[in-house]
Amino acid sequence: MTPSLSPWTCPFCPLMCDRFGVRLAADGRRLELDGGDCARAGQGLAQFSAVPGAAQPLVDGHAATAGEAVAAAARLLRASHQPLFGGLGTDVAGARALYRLACTTGAICDAAQGAALTQSLRAQQDRGAFTTTLAEVRARADVIVFVGGLGLDQAPLLFDRLGLGDAAVAQRHVVAIGASAQEQSQLAALGQRPGIRVESLPLPGDLFDTVSLLCAAVGHRLPDVPPQIAALAARLRDARYGVFVGAPVEWPAHAALLIETVNRIVGQLNASTRAAALWLGGGNGAATANQVFTWLSGLPLRSRAGPRGLEHEPLCFDATRLLEDGAVDALLWVSSFDAASAPPKTTLPMVVLGHPQLAASCQRAGSVFIPVSTPGIGAAGHLFRTDGVVLLPLLAVRDDGLTAMADVITHITQELAA
Repeated sequence: MTPSLSPWTCPFCPLMCDRFGVRLAADGRRLELDGGDCARAGQGLAQFSAVPGAAQPLVDGHAATAGEAVAAAARLLRASHQPLFGGLGTDVAGARALYRLACTTGAICDAAQGAALTQSLRAQQDRGAFTTTLAEVRARADVIVFVGGLGLDQAPLLFDRLGLGDAAVAQRHVVAIGASAQEQSQLAALGQRPGIRVESLPLPGDLFDTVSLLCAAVGHRLPDVPPQIAALAARLRDARYGVFVGAPVEWPAHAALLIETVNRIVGQLNASTRAAALWLGGGNGAATANQVFTWLSGLPLRSRAGPRGLEHEPLCFDATRLLEDGAVDALLWVSSFDAASAPPKTTLPMVVLGHPQLAASCQRAGSVFIPVSTPGIGAAGHLFRTDGVVLLPLLAVRDDGLTAMADVITHITQELAA
Protein backbone atom coordinates (compact mmCIF):
# COMPACT_ATOMS: atom_id res chain seq x y z
CA MET A 1 0.00 0.00 0.00
CA THR A 2 1.00 3.63 -0.34
CA PRO A 3 2.41 5.32 2.80
CA SER A 4 -0.80 7.36 3.12
CA LEU A 5 -4.15 7.51 1.35
CA SER A 6 -6.13 10.71 1.83
CA PRO A 7 -8.96 11.47 1.60
CA TRP A 8 -10.41 8.09 2.49
CA THR A 9 -14.07 7.21 2.98
CA CYS A 10 -14.54 5.17 6.14
CA PRO A 11 -17.00 2.23 5.76
CA PHE A 12 -17.15 1.36 9.46
CA CYS A 13 -20.00 3.58 10.67
CA PRO A 14 -23.24 4.97 9.23
CA LEU A 15 -21.74 8.48 8.86
CA MET A 16 -19.10 7.36 6.33
CA CYS A 17 -16.72 10.25 7.10
CA ASP A 18 -14.47 11.18 4.18
CA ARG A 19 -12.16 13.81 5.63
CA PHE A 20 -9.44 11.58 7.12
CA GLY A 21 -6.82 9.32 5.62
CA VAL A 22 -5.27 5.92 6.25
CA ARG A 23 -1.56 5.42 6.82
CA LEU A 24 0.91 2.71 7.77
CA ALA A 25 1.67 2.49 11.45
CA ALA A 26 5.27 2.88 12.58
CA ASP A 27 5.74 -0.91 12.58
CA GLY A 28 4.90 -1.01 8.86
CA ARG A 29 2.28 -3.73 9.33
CA ARG A 30 -0.81 -2.10 10.83
CA LEU A 31 -3.28 0.38 9.38
CA GLU A 32 -4.25 3.47 11.35
CA LEU A 33 -6.33 6.60 10.90
CA ASP A 34 -4.49 9.68 9.65
CA GLY A 35 -5.57 13.24 10.43
CA GLY A 36 -8.10 12.63 13.20
CA ASP A 37 -9.43 10.28 15.83
CA CYS A 38 -12.52 8.06 15.77
CA ALA A 39 -13.14 4.99 17.90
CA ARG A 40 -15.18 3.17 15.25
CA ALA A 41 -12.66 3.85 12.48
CA GLY A 42 -9.78 2.77 14.71
CA GLN A 43 -11.51 -0.48 15.65
CA GLY A 44 -12.41 -1.15 12.03
CA LEU A 45 -8.88 -0.57 10.73
CA ALA A 46 -7.44 -2.74 13.52
CA GLN A 47 -9.13 -5.75 11.87
CA PHE A 48 -6.85 -5.47 8.84
CA SER A 49 -3.14 -5.83 8.31
CA ALA A 50 -1.18 -3.62 5.91
CA VAL A 51 0.04 -6.73 4.09
CA PRO A 52 -2.05 -9.47 2.43
CA GLY A 53 -2.96 -12.36 4.70
CA ALA A 54 -3.05 -16.07 4.01
CA ALA A 55 -6.81 -16.55 4.16
CA GLN A 56 -8.17 -19.39 2.08
CA PRO A 57 -11.57 -20.99 1.48
CA LEU A 58 -12.86 -23.84 3.65
CA VAL A 59 -15.27 -26.67 2.88
CA ASP A 60 -16.49 -28.68 5.86
CA GLY A 61 -13.77 -26.98 7.92
CA HIS A 62 -10.95 -28.08 5.60
CA ALA A 63 -8.86 -26.00 3.20
CA ALA A 64 -10.15 -25.89 -0.36
CA THR A 65 -9.55 -24.06 -3.61
CA ALA A 66 -11.74 -21.16 -4.62
CA GLY A 67 -13.39 -23.30 -7.29
CA GLU A 68 -14.11 -26.11 -4.85
CA ALA A 69 -15.64 -23.69 -2.36
CA VAL A 70 -17.86 -22.06 -4.99
CA ALA A 71 -19.04 -25.48 -6.17
CA ALA A 72 -19.75 -26.58 -2.59
CA ALA A 73 -21.70 -23.38 -1.87
CA ALA A 74 -23.79 -23.91 -5.01
CA ARG A 75 -24.52 -27.53 -4.05
CA LEU A 76 -25.60 -26.46 -0.58
CA LEU A 77 -27.96 -23.79 -1.92
CA ARG A 78 -29.30 -26.07 -4.64
CA ALA A 79 -30.30 -28.63 -2.01
CA SER A 80 -32.13 -26.04 0.10
CA HIS A 81 -35.91 -25.68 -0.06
CA GLN A 82 -35.88 -22.34 1.81
CA PRO A 83 -32.55 -20.56 2.26
CA LEU A 84 -32.01 -17.46 4.40
CA PHE A 85 -29.54 -14.76 3.35
CA GLY A 86 -28.37 -12.86 6.45
CA GLY A 87 -25.83 -10.25 7.47
CA LEU A 88 -25.82 -8.53 4.08
CA GLY A 89 -22.58 -6.69 4.86
CA THR A 90 -21.55 -5.70 1.35
CA ASP A 91 -21.50 -2.74 -1.03
CA VAL A 92 -23.73 -1.82 -3.99
CA ALA A 93 -22.14 -4.26 -6.44
CA GLY A 94 -22.25 -7.09 -3.90
CA ALA A 95 -25.88 -6.35 -3.05
CA ARG A 96 -26.86 -6.36 -6.73
CA ALA A 97 -25.23 -9.76 -7.18
CA LEU A 98 -26.82 -11.01 -3.96
CA TYR A 99 -30.29 -9.97 -5.15
CA ARG A 100 -29.87 -12.00 -8.35
CA LEU A 101 -28.80 -15.02 -6.31
CA ALA A 102 -31.76 -14.53 -3.95
CA CYS A 103 -34.15 -14.54 -6.91
CA THR A 104 -32.52 -17.70 -8.25
CA THR A 105 -32.85 -19.56 -4.95
CA GLY A 106 -36.05 -18.02 -3.53
CA ALA A 107 -34.12 -16.85 -0.47
CA ILE A 108 -35.46 -14.64 2.31
CA CYS A 109 -33.10 -11.72 3.00
CA ASP A 110 -32.57 -9.87 6.31
CA ALA A 111 -29.68 -7.70 7.51
CA ALA A 112 -27.61 -8.26 10.65
CA GLN A 113 -29.39 -5.33 12.36
CA GLY A 114 -32.62 -6.05 10.55
CA ALA A 115 -34.84 -5.42 13.57
CA ALA A 116 -33.71 -1.79 13.97
CA LEU A 117 -33.74 -1.15 10.22
CA THR A 118 -37.26 -2.51 9.93
CA GLN A 119 -38.60 -0.22 12.66
CA SER A 120 -38.07 2.97 10.65
CA LEU A 121 -39.22 1.26 7.46
CA ARG A 122 -42.48 0.12 9.05
CA ALA A 123 -43.19 3.59 10.43
CA GLN A 124 -42.60 5.07 7.00
CA GLN A 125 -44.81 2.45 5.34
CA ASP A 126 -47.63 3.02 7.82
CA ARG A 127 -47.71 6.80 8.14
CA GLY A 128 -45.03 8.34 5.93
CA ALA A 129 -41.98 10.27 7.10
CA PHE A 130 -40.14 13.55 6.67
CA THR A 131 -36.38 13.04 6.99
CA THR A 132 -33.33 15.20 6.40
CA THR A 133 -29.63 14.93 5.61
CA LEU A 134 -26.45 15.57 7.57
CA ALA A 135 -25.66 18.58 5.39
CA GLU A 136 -29.05 20.18 5.91
CA VAL A 137 -28.83 19.78 9.69
CA ARG A 138 -25.38 21.38 9.61
CA ALA A 139 -26.57 24.30 7.51
CA ARG A 140 -30.03 25.04 8.96
CA ALA A 141 -31.09 23.32 12.19
CA ASP A 142 -31.30 25.60 15.23
CA VAL A 143 -33.05 23.14 17.58
CA ILE A 144 -31.80 19.53 17.67
CA VAL A 145 -33.51 16.94 19.85
CA PHE A 146 -31.71 13.65 20.54
CA VAL A 147 -34.25 10.93 21.33
CA GLY A 148 -33.31 8.07 23.65
CA GLY A 149 -29.62 8.93 23.86
CA LEU A 150 -26.96 10.70 21.83
CA GLY A 151 -26.11 7.90 19.39
CA LEU A 152 -22.35 8.35 19.78
CA ASP A 153 -21.74 4.61 20.14
CA GLN A 154 -23.10 4.18 16.63
CA ALA A 155 -21.50 7.34 15.22
CA PRO A 156 -18.69 8.79 17.38
CA LEU A 157 -18.24 11.93 15.25
CA LEU A 158 -21.95 12.71 15.02
CA PHE A 159 -21.67 16.11 16.75
CA ASP A 160 -19.05 17.23 14.23
CA ARG A 161 -21.02 15.94 11.24
CA LEU A 162 -24.10 17.84 12.43
CA GLY A 163 -22.05 21.02 12.58
CA LEU A 164 -22.52 21.56 16.31
CA GLY A 165 -20.25 24.49 17.09
CA ASP A 166 -19.84 25.55 13.46
CA ALA A 167 -20.58 29.08 12.36
CA ALA A 168 -23.26 28.05 9.82
CA VAL A 169 -25.92 28.50 12.53
CA ALA A 170 -24.92 31.05 15.15
CA GLN A 171 -27.01 29.66 18.00
CA ARG A 172 -28.25 26.09 18.42
CA HIS A 173 -30.25 24.57 21.24
CA VAL A 174 -29.55 20.86 21.80
CA VAL A 175 -31.90 18.74 23.91
CA ALA A 176 -31.25 15.14 24.96
CA ILE A 177 -34.33 13.12 25.93
CA GLY A 178 -33.46 10.17 28.14
CA ALA A 179 -29.67 10.49 28.01
CA SER A 180 -27.70 8.06 30.16
CA ALA A 181 -25.42 9.10 33.03
CA GLN A 182 -22.38 8.64 30.80
CA GLU A 183 -23.97 10.75 28.08
CA GLN A 184 -24.57 13.61 30.51
CA SER A 185 -20.84 14.33 30.55
CA GLN A 186 -20.71 14.18 26.75
CA LEU A 187 -23.64 16.60 26.61
CA ALA A 188 -21.89 18.94 29.05
CA ALA A 189 -18.75 18.89 26.89
CA LEU A 190 -20.87 19.73 23.86
CA GLY A 191 -22.18 22.76 25.73
CA GLN A 192 -18.63 24.18 25.78
CA ARG A 193 -18.65 24.58 22.02
CA PRO A 194 -19.38 28.07 20.64
CA GLY A 195 -23.04 28.90 20.08
CA ILE A 196 -24.35 25.70 21.70
CA ARG A 197 -26.86 25.58 24.58
CA VAL A 198 -27.60 22.13 25.94
CA GLU A 199 -30.47 20.73 27.95
CA SER A 200 -31.11 17.27 29.37
CA LEU A 201 -34.76 16.33 29.60
CA PRO A 202 -35.50 13.58 32.17
CA LEU A 203 -38.16 11.00 31.44
CA PRO A 204 -41.52 11.50 33.22
CA GLY A 205 -42.23 7.78 32.78
CA ASP A 206 -40.56 5.81 30.01
CA LEU A 207 -39.32 7.00 26.63
CA PHE A 208 -42.64 6.16 24.96
CA ASP A 209 -44.57 8.24 27.51
CA THR A 210 -42.22 11.20 27.15
CA VAL A 211 -42.33 11.37 23.36
CA SER A 212 -46.12 10.94 23.42
CA LEU A 213 -46.45 13.84 25.89
CA LEU A 214 -44.24 15.99 23.70
CA CYS A 215 -46.39 15.13 20.69
CA ALA A 216 -49.53 16.17 22.56
CA ALA A 217 -47.89 19.39 23.80
CA VAL A 218 -46.74 20.37 20.31
CA GLY A 219 -50.21 19.92 18.86
CA HIS A 220 -52.24 21.27 21.79
CA ARG A 221 -51.19 23.64 24.56
CA LEU A 222 -52.16 21.34 27.41
CA PRO A 223 -52.25 22.63 31.01
CA ASP A 224 -50.90 19.58 32.88
CA VAL A 225 -47.77 18.80 30.87
CA PRO A 226 -44.44 18.79 32.79
CA PRO A 227 -42.79 22.22 32.47
CA GLN A 228 -39.71 21.01 30.57
CA ILE A 229 -41.83 19.24 27.98
CA ALA A 230 -44.09 22.28 27.57
CA ALA A 231 -41.01 24.48 27.16
CA LEU A 232 -39.52 22.13 24.54
CA ALA A 233 -42.82 22.07 22.64
CA ALA A 234 -42.86 25.86 22.57
CA ARG A 235 -39.22 25.97 21.50
CA LEU A 236 -39.92 23.60 18.61
CA ARG A 237 -42.90 25.64 17.48
CA ASP A 238 -40.74 28.78 17.48
CA ALA A 239 -37.71 27.14 15.86
CA ARG A 240 -36.61 27.97 12.34
CA TYR A 241 -35.73 24.31 11.74
CA GLY A 242 -36.11 21.61 14.40
CA VAL A 243 -34.57 18.18 13.88
CA PHE A 244 -35.04 14.95 15.84
CA VAL A 245 -32.06 12.58 15.87
CA GLY A 246 -32.07 8.99 17.13
CA ALA A 247 -30.43 5.58 16.82
CA PRO A 248 -33.26 2.98 16.78
CA VAL A 249 -30.76 0.14 17.26
CA GLU A 250 -30.29 1.41 20.85
CA TRP A 251 -34.01 1.68 21.60
CA PRO A 252 -36.31 -0.87 23.27
CA ALA A 253 -38.61 -3.21 21.38
CA HIS A 254 -41.41 -1.71 19.29
CA ALA A 255 -39.25 1.29 18.42
CA ALA A 256 -41.50 1.85 15.38
CA LEU A 257 -44.03 3.39 17.80
CA LEU A 258 -41.45 5.96 18.89
CA ILE A 259 -40.50 6.73 15.30
CA GLU A 260 -44.13 7.06 14.31
CA THR A 261 -44.78 9.49 17.18
CA VAL A 262 -41.76 11.58 16.24
CA ASN A 263 -42.98 11.61 12.65
CA ARG A 264 -46.34 12.89 13.92
CA ILE A 265 -44.57 15.71 15.80
CA VAL A 266 -42.63 16.60 12.66
CA GLY A 267 -45.83 16.68 10.65
CA GLN A 268 -47.51 19.01 13.13
CA LEU A 269 -44.53 21.37 13.17
CA ASN A 270 -44.33 21.52 9.38
CA ALA A 271 -47.75 23.15 9.29
CA SER A 272 -46.21 26.39 10.62
CA THR A 273 -42.41 26.05 10.61
CA ARG A 274 -39.88 23.49 9.42
CA ALA A 275 -38.91 20.18 11.04
CA ALA A 276 -37.51 16.77 10.12
CA ALA A 277 -36.01 13.56 11.54
CA LEU A 278 -32.63 11.90 11.07
CA TRP A 279 -32.34 8.21 12.02
CA LEU A 280 -28.90 6.68 12.51
CA GLY A 281 -28.41 3.13 11.34
CA GLY A 282 -27.83 0.86 8.40
CA GLY A 283 -24.11 0.38 9.07
CA ASN A 284 -22.07 -2.57 7.79
CA GLY A 285 -23.84 -2.34 4.44
CA ALA A 286 -27.39 -2.86 5.75
CA ALA A 287 -28.72 0.46 4.42
CA THR A 288 -27.01 -0.16 1.09
CA ALA A 289 -28.51 -3.63 0.74
CA ASN A 290 -31.94 -2.22 1.55
CA GLN A 291 -31.58 0.51 -1.07
CA VAL A 292 -30.43 -1.93 -3.75
CA PHE A 293 -33.14 -4.52 -3.04
CA THR A 294 -35.77 -1.78 -3.04
CA TRP A 295 -34.82 -0.30 -6.39
CA LEU A 296 -34.44 -3.75 -8.01
CA SER A 297 -37.67 -5.29 -6.67
CA GLY A 298 -39.80 -2.44 -5.36
CA LEU A 299 -39.68 -4.00 -1.88
CA PRO A 300 -37.29 -3.48 1.06
CA LEU A 301 -35.48 -6.23 2.95
CA ARG A 302 -37.37 -9.04 4.69
CA SER A 303 -38.75 -9.95 1.28
CA ARG A 304 -38.60 -12.99 -0.98
CA ALA A 305 -38.96 -13.73 -4.67
CA GLY A 306 -40.61 -17.14 -4.31
CA PRO A 307 -43.23 -19.40 -5.90
CA ARG A 308 -45.95 -16.85 -5.10
CA GLY A 309 -44.02 -13.96 -6.61
CA LEU A 310 -42.63 -11.10 -4.55
CA GLU A 311 -43.52 -11.25 -0.84
CA HIS A 312 -42.71 -8.75 1.91
CA GLU A 313 -43.20 -9.88 5.51
CA PRO A 314 -41.49 -7.50 7.97
CA LEU A 315 -42.41 -9.69 10.98
CA CYS A 316 -42.44 -13.24 9.65
CA PHE A 317 -39.20 -12.77 7.69
CA ASP A 318 -37.16 -11.75 10.75
CA ALA A 319 -33.94 -13.81 10.48
CA THR A 320 -33.81 -14.54 14.23
CA ARG A 321 -37.42 -15.72 14.24
CA LEU A 322 -36.91 -17.89 11.14
CA LEU A 323 -33.88 -19.61 12.67
CA GLU A 324 -35.56 -20.16 16.04
CA ASP A 325 -38.70 -21.58 14.40
CA GLY A 326 -36.80 -23.87 12.05
CA ALA A 327 -38.50 -22.17 9.09
CA VAL A 328 -35.37 -22.17 6.91
CA ASP A 329 -33.02 -25.01 6.00
CA ALA A 330 -29.82 -23.19 4.92
CA LEU A 331 -28.01 -19.96 5.79
CA LEU A 332 -25.89 -17.74 3.56
CA TRP A 333 -24.13 -15.15 5.75
CA VAL A 334 -22.52 -12.08 4.16
CA SER A 335 -20.21 -9.84 6.24
CA SER A 336 -17.26 -8.16 4.56
CA PHE A 337 -16.77 -5.13 6.87
CA ASP A 338 -16.83 -6.39 10.45
CA ALA A 339 -15.12 -9.51 11.73
CA ALA A 340 -17.30 -9.33 14.84
CA SER A 341 -20.46 -9.72 12.74
CA ALA A 342 -20.33 -13.51 12.82
CA PRO A 343 -23.20 -15.75 11.73
CA PRO A 344 -25.65 -16.86 14.42
CA LYS A 345 -25.07 -20.21 16.07
CA THR A 346 -26.79 -22.83 13.95
CA THR A 347 -26.44 -26.44 12.82
CA LEU A 348 -27.97 -25.66 9.43
CA PRO A 349 -25.93 -26.00 6.26
CA MET A 350 -24.13 -22.69 6.03
CA VAL A 351 -22.16 -20.58 3.57
CA VAL A 352 -20.18 -17.62 4.93
CA LEU A 353 -18.77 -14.96 2.60
CA GLY A 354 -16.79 -12.32 4.41
CA HIS A 355 -13.88 -11.10 6.46
CA PRO A 356 -11.03 -13.66 6.73
CA GLN A 357 -11.42 -13.84 10.52
CA LEU A 358 -14.91 -15.34 10.04
CA ALA A 359 -13.23 -18.60 9.06
CA ALA A 360 -13.43 -19.58 12.74
CA SER A 361 -17.22 -19.85 12.44
CA CYS A 362 -16.94 -22.49 9.68
CA GLN A 363 -14.87 -25.15 11.39
CA ARG A 364 -17.51 -27.87 11.00
CA ALA A 365 -19.15 -30.20 8.53
CA GLY A 366 -21.88 -28.72 6.39
CA SER A 367 -20.23 -25.30 6.10
CA VAL A 368 -18.45 -23.37 3.39
CA PHE A 369 -16.28 -20.30 3.93
CA ILE A 370 -14.98 -17.98 1.22
CA PRO A 371 -12.90 -14.94 2.27
CA VAL A 372 -13.69 -11.78 0.31
CA SER A 373 -12.15 -8.35 -0.04
CA THR A 374 -13.52 -5.51 2.08
CA PRO A 375 -14.69 -2.41 0.16
CA GLY A 376 -12.68 0.57 1.34
CA ILE A 377 -9.76 -1.64 2.42
CA GLY A 378 -8.84 -4.15 -0.28
CA ALA A 379 -11.35 -3.24 -2.97
CA ALA A 380 -13.19 -0.26 -4.41
CA GLY A 381 -16.94 0.05 -4.02
CA HIS A 382 -19.90 2.25 -3.09
CA LEU A 383 -22.02 2.59 0.07
CA PHE A 384 -25.07 4.62 1.05
CA ARG A 385 -24.72 6.92 4.05
CA THR A 386 -27.17 6.84 6.96
CA ASP A 387 -29.33 9.65 5.56
CA GLY A 388 -30.05 7.50 2.51
CA VAL A 389 -29.56 10.04 -0.25
CA VAL A 390 -25.77 10.15 -0.58
CA LEU A 391 -23.85 7.34 -2.30
CA LEU A 392 -20.14 7.54 -1.52
CA PRO A 393 -17.27 5.84 -3.36
CA LEU A 394 -14.83 3.65 -1.46
CA LEU A 395 -11.17 3.35 -2.47
CA ALA A 396 -8.85 0.43 -1.77
CA VAL A 397 -5.91 1.22 0.50
CA ARG A 398 -3.98 -1.98 -0.17
CA ASP A 399 -4.09 -5.17 -2.22
CA ASP A 400 -5.35 -8.00 -0.01
CA GLY A 401 -5.21 -10.67 -2.71
CA LEU A 402 -8.90 -11.53 -2.19
CA THR A 403 -11.83 -11.62 -4.60
CA ALA A 404 -14.56 -8.97 -4.45
CA MET A 405 -17.89 -10.03 -2.93
CA ALA A 406 -19.82 -9.38 -6.15
CA ASP A 407 -17.52 -11.66 -8.13
CA VAL A 408 -17.78 -14.52 -5.61
CA ILE A 409 -21.59 -14.31 -5.55
CA THR A 410 -21.72 -14.15 -9.35
CA HIS A 411 -19.58 -17.30 -9.57
CA ILE A 412 -21.95 -19.10 -7.19
CA THR A 413 -24.95 -17.99 -9.27
CA GLN A 414 -23.28 -19.20 -12.46
CA GLU A 415 -22.46 -22.54 -10.82
CA LEU A 416 -26.11 -22.93 -9.84
CA ALA A 417 -27.20 -22.25 -13.41
CA ALA A 418 -24.73 -24.79 -14.74
